[in-house]
Amino acid sequence: MNRREMIAGLAGTGAWPLAARAQHDSGVHRIGYLALTSASFHKPYGDAFRRGLQELGYIEGKNLEIEARYADGDTDRLPGLVAELVDLNVVLVTYATGVAVAQRATSTIPIVMASQGDAVASGLVASLARPGGNVTGSTFFNPQLMAKRVELLKEAVPSLSRAGVLLMEGSQVNGPILAEMALRAKALALELQTFEMGTPQELTTFFRTWADNQIGGLVVADHGILLLNIAAIVSLAAKHRIPSVGPVELARSNGLLAYGVDFFDQFHRAAVFVDKIFKGAKAGDIPIEQSTKFITLANMKTAKALGIELPTSILLRADEVIE
Repeated sequence: MNRREMIAGLAGTGAWPLAARAQHDSGVHRIGYLALTSASFHKPYGDAFRRGLQELGYIEGKNLEIEARYADGDTDRLPGLVAELVDLNVVLVTYATGVAVAQRATSTIPIVMASQGDAVASGLVASLARPGGNVTGSTFFNPQLMAKRVELLKEAVPSLSRAGVLLMEGSQVNGPILAEMALRAKALALELQTFEMGTPQELTTFFRTWADNQIGGLVVADHGILLLNIAAIVSLAAKHRIPSVGPVELARSNGLLAYGVDFFDQFHRAAVFVDKIFKGAKAGDIPIEQSTKFITLANMKTAKALGIELPTSILLRADEVIE
């Protein structure tokens, strides 16, 4: 029996809380942190999480150790990286696809979702109030968020009749997202064409297809791998003169519009869940927080380059207008 199996076996017999208490009694708490992207790309989000921990009295090198792993955009590496962290007797902190991978690897070690689209619809938890199992953290309703982006794009470009939807291949929330978007698109007399990215190399082909099919707009989903490739997405959208809407990072990278969750706030809040677990709470007993803070951005430079005059209604609602 290897170390991971032994830990899992002990956890199954109720020994995991004892291990957590041992961390507490030793005065040093341990976190296993899994990011889907590179260390440099993820640094601002990791820094937000660390600030949250510091505010709660956890200082690296003193009473806290963080073992970080980075998939560098390769989701195939996630199971191996999770296995490494499970071996280390830590509280796992991750997000997006990382949560499902971690949950498949362990049903006992606590998992904190720094950010996760629609955790209930994804089947990760039973409910927000009583998640059960070993997962807690923050979530947001991805289907409604994506539907709102469709509305925003149509408001910006009233003549729009066909739009592309860029999702990450294999994401558990793709089904609910597309169902909600279809309802909203029908009400707006808008046709949607879906593309699920498996690898970044597919982006060039997607955009060529959109240009050939006269797709006049693009809605980008929230996913760590898509965010890692946001510069390429925005560059191709500019090349093909396709107005785009997506996460906050898209507009800040010269996409046209953004409507999204404040991910920095969610990563900062993840420290609160970790603190509760360190103090003895079971992850499945900690209610999941639903994001209520959303940000609207408009990029006027990009609008001008595309020959789009953004309506006053959007500019008045925008939290940030990028000149």
